[in-house]
Amino acid sequence: MTETQAPPATDPMPPGQEKAPEAREKMVDVFADDKGHTQVKTNPVGVEIARLADADERVVALSADMSAVLADLRARHPERYFEFGIAETNTISAAAGMAASGLRPYVLSMAPFGAIKCAEQLRTDVAYNHLPVRFVARLSGLAMGFFGTSHHAVEDVAIARTLTNLTVVAPADSNATVGLLRSTVEHDGPVFYRISEGTLPVYPEPPTFDYGKWVQVRPGDDLTIIGYGIGVGLALAAAETLAAEGIEAAVLDAVYLKPFDREALLAAAQRTGKLLTVEEHNEIGGLGSIVAEVLGRHRVPADLDTLALPDVDLEVGVPATLHAHYGLTPDGVARRARALVGA
Repeated sequence: MTETQAPPATDPMPPGQEKAPEAREKMVDVFADDKGHTQVKTNPVGVEIARLADADERVVALSADMSAVLADLRARHPERYFEFGIAETNTISAAAGMAASGLRPYVLSMAPFGAIKCAEQLRTDVAYNHLPVRFVARLSGLAMGFFGTSHHAVEDVAIARTLTNLTVVAPADSNATVGLLRSTVEHDGPVFYRISEGTLPVYPEPPTFDYGKWVQVRPGDDLTIIGYGIGVGLALAAAETLAAEGIEAAVLDAVYLKPFDREALLAAAQRTGKLLTVEEHNEIGGLGSIVAEVLGRHRVPADLDTLALPDVDLEVGVPATLHAHYGLTPDGVARRARALVGA
C-alpha cells in the first residue's frame, strides 16, 4: 500500500471503530541515520543509553539493524557498539554471553522481530539464567504497519509476559522511556522494553518508577481507564473530553506489565467499579487479559471493557490511519468510556 492510499475497510465499520481521516499521514523514515535521531524528543532510547554508557563502563549496545538509534553511543563509545544486522536471535545469544561476563548489554531491535522472533533465546539464553540483558523493542504495535502484517508487533506483550524471570515494561512517552531506563539500570535480571512511537505527552519530565508499580496520572471516581504505551496519552486526552461532560475518569499508567501492580488494579476496581483498558496490542494476552485474570482470581465484581486490536488479519497502512480505523484515538477511547458508564 502506498502512503496516499487508505487501508481497505468495509462499511459499516465494526463497533468501536471509526473511519480514517481524510488527511493522510506520510510514512516516516525510521532508518535514516541523521541528526534527527540524536535528539531526546525523537530518540529518547538512544540518547539515554549513550548517557548510561558515559556513567557506567559495563554498558554496551548491540544493534539488530538499528544503528540510527545508537548514533550518540557510536560517536562517544565506538568500542562498545556491536552491529549484528538482521540477526536478532544471534544478537540475543551474544548479549547473554556479554552479560555472563559482567557487562550490561542493551539490545536494540525492531519490535516485530523481538519477543515474537527471539522468544527461545530470551527464555533459554537470558531469562533462564537471570542475566541482566536489556532488550529494547522499538517500532511496536502498528508503527511499521505500512510494511505489511509481517511488521506488526501486536503479540509481543502476550509472549514476553509468559517468560519466567523477564521484566516487561512499556513507557507512555519519551520522558517515561528515559525514566524507565534510569529506574531499571541496576536491576539484576533481564528487562524487555516495549517502546511506542508517536505517543502523546504524559510526563513533563522523566519520572522515577518504582519496580512493579503502576502510576495514577489522573484521579477520577466514575471509571478507571488503564493503558500502557500510546494508550496512556489517549486515555488522558479522552479523560479531558469526558470531564467537560461531567464524567470523571481516573487514568492509570500500567507501565509495568510484569510484574504488575495488583494492588493498584484492585483498588481501582473497588473504587470505581468500571474499568476500561487501552492498548495497541492483540486483544488476547495483553493488558485486558491481565485485568480480567486479576478480577476473576480475586472475585472482585467490576464492569470491564477492553479497547485493543481484534484477533483478525489486520489492515495495512500508515499508523495514524490504522489507529483511527481501530478506534485507538482519544475520541475512540471516550466513546467506549461513555458506553461503559451508561452515558
